[in-house]
Formats: sequence, C-alpha cells, structure tokens
Amino acid sequence: MVRLMMQRDRASAAMGMQVEQDEPGHAVVSMLVRDDMLNGFAITHGGFVFALADTAFAIACNEDDRITVAAGADISFLKSTHAGQTLTATARRRVVSGRTGVYDVTVTDEGGDVVAEYRGRSVATSRSLRDAVAGP
Repeated sequence: MVRLMMQRDRASAAMGMQVEQDEPGHAVVSMLVRDDMLNGFAITHGGFVFALADTAFAIACNEDDRITVAAGADISFLKSTHAGQTLTATARRRVVSGRTGVYDVTVTDEGGDVVAEYRGRSVATSRSLRDAVAGP
C-alpha cells in the first residue's frame, strides 16, 4: 500500500526521491542533490533535507491499511552538503502506542557522514489507505 501512496506523491517525485527499502516501521529513501536545491550559500536548502527525511518517515509509519500522518517533527542539521551529492534517509520505528508513534530518521551523505537527525511523531487516522489511493 505504501507503494501506491508513493506513486501519487508528486512532491517526492519532483525532487527525484528513490525508495530503496519499504517495510513496516522501516524505510530508506535517497535523493541526488541538484543545483536547484541549493540555497543562497550554495549548500543544500534545509527544506529539501527535511522533505527527504519526512518522506522516509511517511513510508515507515504507514505500516498497515490506516492512513498515518505526521503530528509533528523536529530536525537537527549537522553537516552541509552540495549539488551532486546523494543523500539517504533511513527511518526506523522507535515505538507505537495506540494510534501514535515515534520514528527516528538519520540522513547521511554518500560517504556515510550524518547530515541530519529527524524525529517524527505520527498519528493513525480512521481513514483507509486503500480508499484514499483509489480516489480521483
């Protein structure tokens, strides 16, 4: 079902994100940093790093047929990157309790250096993922 969600995710597609792993509670997503993703200091804009981490989080937290969304997220930027580098976000479930969950995402560069750490908080809705992706 997550693959169906990602087929409709125009934002992630526009940024060139590639899903490397897609498992309940775990996801890996990569993205090549392009020139149009740089800020005024010629480093990767933090919003793109956040979007990459957020996409891995979304895949990891949609573990069953219920639509699960972000209730909040925080990110710490630890290393700058540049055009031509490949970033990889690895998301892992920390805990799920009832309808809420906590997921950690580590973003690394192609050398394995940590670029950012992200923590997402999820909430499962009563909506079915199957129903949502079957719509128009």
